[in-house]
Amino acid sequence: MESFIQTVTYVNGKVNGFVWGPIMLVFFLFVGFMFTVRTGVFQISHFKYWIDVTFLNIFRKKEVRKTQDAHAISQFQSLCTALAATIGTGNIAGVATAIVAGGPGAVFWMWLSAFLGTMTNFAENTLGIKYRSKNEKGEWVGGAMYYIERGLGWKWLAVIFSCFCTLASFGIGNMSQVNSIASGLKNSFDIDPRITAVILMIFVALVILGGIKRIASVTEKIVPFMAIAYIVGGLIVIFCNIGDVPGAFALIFREAFSFRSAAGGVAGYGISVAMRNGIARGVFSNEAGLGSSVMVHSASDVKEPVVQGMWGIFEVCADTLIVCTITALVILTSGVYNTDAYLSAIAAGEEVVSGAALTSNAFSSVIPHGDKFVAIGIMLFAFSTVLGWSFYGERAINYLFGAKAVPVYKVIFIIIIYFGCTASLDLVWDISDTFNGLMSIPNLIAVTLLSGEVIKLTKEYIQRVKSGKETETGEMIDE
Repeated sequence: MESFIQTVTYVNGKVNGFVWGPIMLVFFLFVGFMFTVRTGVFQISHFKYWIDVTFLNIFRKKEVRKTQDAHAISQFQSLCTALAATIGTGNIAGVATAIVAGGPGAVFWMWLSAFLGTMTNFAENTLGIKYRSKNEKGEWVGGAMYYIERGLGWKWLAVIFSCFCTLASFGIGNMSQVNSIASGLKNSFDIDPRITAVILMIFVALVILGGIKRIASVTEKIVPFMAIAYIVGGLIVIFCNIGDVPGAFALIFREAFSFRSAAGGVAGYGISVAMRNGIARGVFSNEAGLGSSVMVHSASDVKEPVVQGMWGIFEVCADTLIVCTITALVILTSGVYNTDAYLSAIAAGEEVVSGAALTSNAFSSVIPHGDKFVAIGIMLFAFSTVLGWSFYGERAINYLFGAKAVPVYKVIFIIIIYFGCTASLDLVWDISDTFNGLMSIPNLIAVTLLSGEVIKLTKEYIQRVKSGKETETGEMIDE
């Protein structure tokens, strides 16, 4: 048994090294760069369009928040459900891990991956709406597997994507998340993981058994609350150390292109290390390129594909450029992290504070019981991620085996929560991380090959809006 585990670990390490290695990370950046260039830097040049249609429209138009379609969810609900899956432990622990492993410069490369990733997510969601269809219940269904099959005619590749998505939903979308919740509550409040497991199973069951309408109804309440609470808490820490903010930004930009090394070059923060950790953590956090959030965006009641694409831009900005940046600045301005000290410790082979513990220390430097604040944040972030990924897995199972298999999937998903809370999951985390990355290969291939359709749809949409034949939300104007 031990030799089998060692073999699995070795094979997984090799595959993981590829899917999150230099070649694939360059592929992620290339796709985002391609769409950025071919759309005329849409995320900047058409900032007014997408910010008006998304964020500002939430406050102006009720139909953006609520839908009259009994078989669809609103645009705001689709955003919240997508953010529920993307804003997770990576925004708290992942950013800290990237800074420790790659140095402060990793934050710059995380920003770059997010900037380019906005357009990858834009393309994914535009294609998702174009190739979606209604099922026997009248619900909109879509996702990467649908534009792979219908756009390219490659059902075999769509099946591969769906298999990877299903496996990832059990691992990175379930066990790793609930384990973070159980560990956080155990360390901060001394709550038995078995109790946490049972409570989570009950709450998750109550939500996901109600389908996408109930999931969306819950996430539209949880996501804004948890995001605002975390951002406010982070801003409090940052404002208390406001004098260190310019230095933190200078450190990020300087270290992004430095060739620092520690103790005789044994360990150091070089450009390649910063790039690899920053880009990987950025992609891991916002999931642009994985093709995951397309499944929930496709369930929206929106009519215009490009409009939903713009919600994808906002999703990446909210997740990485806002929430992850808050975490990074909290760590770098609070004084709990020192580049030289960490380099020396790494070179000496000493254990250093990383992940959620480092973020907790940063919050605790200003906010009383900051560790508990972070623990609660992780709990809400991880819980919402479980809800979002349960829907992704459900859509993948439905594609592979039909609607009859979905209830079975949901039961298994709920049961796995218990093992996620109570078991040691080091290998499971590594394997699920690999499946998460493997989703990107078929998706990025499809998005690249279908890029011409995205560009065509975008140009036609812009032309209609400029000519006054259509509103920015996709409604035709009567002449």
